[in-house]
Amino acid sequence: MELLKIEHEDFTLSIECTKYSDVWAKAKQYVGEQNLTSTYSWTEGVKSVKRLLDNGDEVEIAPQDKSALAIFFDHTDYPIWVEFDAGVTNARFASILQSDNERFSYHKSHRILTGFINFGNDIGRGEIVLKYDVAGRERTFVFGFDVLSTKLNYHEHWRSIIADIEAEYSMLSLDYMRRTFHSFSPDSEGERPDLVWWSIFQGQQERFLTAIRHIIERPRHRLRSEMTYQRLDKIKRVPSTLENEIAEHRLEEERLYRVAEHVHSNDTQENRFLKFALAEIAKKYDALKRKIETLENSSVTLREEMSRTKSQMQSLQRHPFFRSVGLFQGFSQESLVLQKATGYTDVYRTWTLLRRAYSLHEGLFRLQSKDIATLYEIWCFIEVSHIVKEQLGISDEEVDHRNRMEMGGLFTWDLGKGEQSRILFRKDGIELAELIYNPKHTQRENETTSVEKFVVKTVSQKPDIVLQLVKDDIQTGMKMTYLFDAKYRIDSNRYGVDYPPDDAINQMHRYRDAIYYQQGQGVPLKKEVVGGYILFPGSGEPLDVQTATFYKSIKEVNIGAFPLRPKNTENRKLLSDFIGSLIANEGQSLIADSIPQKGLNYIIDSIGSDSDMAFVGYVRQPQSDSSESYKSYYRKFVENDSPQFYYSGRSLSKGIDLRSVRYVFPSLPGNGYYRVKRIYSERRDDLFLDQEEQEDKSMRIVFELGEFISLGEKKLKFSFSGENKCLQVKQTGETKPLRQIKEEFKRIQTEK
Repeated sequence: MELLKIEHEDFTLSIECTKYSDVWAKAKQYVGEQNLTSTYSWTEGVKSVKRLLDNGDEVEIAPQDKSALAIFFDHTDYPIWVEFDAGVTNARFASILQSDNERFSYHKSHRILTGFINFGNDIGRGEIVLKYDVAGRERTFVFGFDVLSTKLNYHEHWRSIIADIEAEYSMLSLDYMRRTFHSFSPDSEGERPDLVWWSIFQGQQERFLTAIRHIIERPRHRLRSEMTYQRLDKIKRVPSTLENEIAEHRLEEERLYRVAEHVHSNDTQENRFLKFALAEIAKKYDALKRKIETLENSSVTLREEMSRTKSQMQSLQRHPFFRSVGLFQGFSQESLVLQKATGYTDVYRTWTLLRRAYSLHEGLFRLQSKDIATLYEIWCFIEVSHIVKEQLGISDEEVDHRNRMEMGGLFTWDLGKGEQSRILFRKDGIELAELIYNPKHTQRENETTSVEKFVVKTVSQKPDIVLQLVKDDIQTGMKMTYLFDAKYRIDSNRYGVDYPPDDAINQMHRYRDAIYYQQGQGVPLKKEVVGGYILFPGSGEPLDVQTATFYKSIKEVNIGAFPLRPKNTENRKLLSDFIGSLIANEGQSLIADSIPQKGLNYIIDSIGSDSDMAFVGYVRQPQSDSSESYKSYYRKFVENDSPQFYYSGRSLSKGIDLRSVRYVFPSLPGNGYYRVKRIYSERRDDLFLDQEEQEDKSMRIVFELGEFISLGEKKLKFSFSGENKCLQVKQTGETKPLRQIKEEFKRIQTEK
């Protein structure tokens, strides 16, 4: 399908796309037709630019027409045909990327250039650049357009993502050697990375070099007095100061007289600045040029242009004009010459721009950014961090950003991974949560402190975002792990709701099954991940999203997805409420909601060397108004009549590691203990359904009891006040090593 036709005085260019109808329909569904517009621009020599419609009609496109329908989208192949007129030679596609140029071939016999372009995940302003020779002189044609996303509104969502990332990590959005670019404007504050310097000078270099040539041809001079010695017949104007000396030596024809002569000099303050600016820019350009030439994908065209520019600057530096120009010592005052004189203003303007920072707002200069998939992933990490901070109700000062950026390329920065991207959330000095970006889970254990006990025994696993929540009700400092993976993909739209790709959901199942926890050498592995969730740029009404299978599965199996895109506060609230529930609920409640494997229950078992820990708990004696079910519960403990469970009080002592509990000692006169089959949480009023007492909805830790093990005939005494000949316990319950209880029981048995 032919989409666009450009009639030029030297050629005819046609752009096609076989799957354009499907791409347009997809973009229209996810983004909206009103947002699928593009601005087009082109250089001189164009006779007409026509958009070809499905019905065969042609629509003329005017330059800078923002209402024109978009043609170019991400991840789409666009075949290009260029048929040149007679007299054109050496035609070529002139991208900065060698891989793009290699897709085109020029057929000399037919004077046709053919190939295709695909922008991948690079959205923004794109260009088709052609270079060719006519009568031995090179000509360049540039056709500019917008490359849009089929999933997000480029004109709105992209700028929102960039703004959020730049607010958190300055310069992280930038990249180099991309297929698209964006406009930006200079700023008076901030940093000036090499990438910004290079981007500015690329657009200014021709103007800068032309200005220097103009100055050399018509420089600004100043009159300067020079003392010379001349014979009387060579002096054009005799100063009054020499009249007496001339009269005295009038007969001496060969006598030389010292006179002051006014001459034009190039050694001005402005020309000294010109010499300094040219030298500094040439030095910087040469250094960056050598770096860029090391890039594998830099095209031959780009290298030739850089070499040509370097040669021109070197030639200007060697010009005789600068031999009489001294060293620049700075400006003592403002120079009207630099501000207004022809040539000098362009040099001074370029120099000023190269010393300034940048702002990703609409402007005249070009800057390239990371691909949209990477930007979306970083943005999701930032959004999750903001949600965690909001749900914890903490201030910015209580968020410890230990993350940092690392050099990820020639000019650019990447967000550090694993330990280098940690964000700690604290309240009153107590750690509540931790967020990690792209931890490196491999076959070997991590060497970092935050994820050092994560281990993968098979292939490496790399989830995008790891959220660890501290749950002290299970064990002091214990963290429960939840994974989030950002996917810049949408699979389909069903009943008005965008769905994530199936393979992304399956990946979360693999993450949960593949990532384990290991306390130390020789200790059995345990599952680490509680739940995994996809974040994708979908949309839909919140009520419709909540009925979608990918959302309902979160509650059912702790695997699912959340649609998340900029400026959609309603769907963001779904994610925010979910993370809020994870933060608010106790660890035991969260584990109770997790589904165990077939035939098994999640047992909070041992994680250390003291694998024989026993929970010594308080069993309250029933009152006269207690329910019959509670009286039966108490009686079974007294008579060792196979009680089914033991439940804790409203609170537990700090420092109790419930995962290490294997046995329960009921704190009433007894002579044995019970094995623990499993541990779970339950509401107090659900344990005794026939109780007549006021309802108690508090959550309790419940130990399901198994075999009773006797320690002999003599009863073991308990004390809550520290009396002798007894085992001291707390009413809130505590854990003690089983061997310690046995030793205490043996001591009491043997005492007289």
